[in-house]
Amino acid sequence: MSTEVFPSPSILGERVWGTETLLALVRDEFSVKRLEIRAGSKGGLQYHRKKNEVAVVISGQLLIRYDLGDGVLHERIVGPGEVVHFPPGLVHQEEAITNCVIIEASTPHFNDRVRVESRYGLSDQVGLPTTTEEEIVTR
Repeated sequence: MSTEVFPSPSILGERVWGTETLLALVRDEFSVKRLEIRAGSKGGLQYHRKKNEVAVVISGQLLIRYDLGDGVLHERIVGPGEVVHFPPGLVHQEEAITNCVIIEASTPHFNDRVRVESRYGLSDQVGLPTTTEEEIVTR
C-alpha cells in the first residue's frame, strides 16, 4: 500500500507552451498534472501509442484540434469546466486562445508521442519530437 497521502508536486520543466507540473503519480496506474499554457501557444499535433488522457479546463479557453479517424482535423473551443478525452491513437492538439490552466489525468506513460503535422500538410514542428515505442516510460 502506498503511504504517500499528500504527494509533493514537482515541476517537470518549462515547455515551449508553458509549465508542466506533476501533481501526483500512482505508480503503474495513473498520473495527474497541472498544465499552464500561455495564450497563443500550442502543443504538437500528435497521438499517443499507449497513453490515455483526460483533461479538465480550469481557466481560459483552448482550441482543440482532433481527428476522429476520418483524416480531417476538426476544431472545438473549450472553456472552464469542460472535459476532453484523448484515447490512444487519437490525433490531437491543444492551442491556448487565452492563458489556460488544465488538470490532466492519464495513464503513467511518459514520453509517448508521435508527431503528425506532415500528415496534414503542416510544417509547424515546434516542441518535443516523436519518440519511439522503446522510449516510452511507465512509472
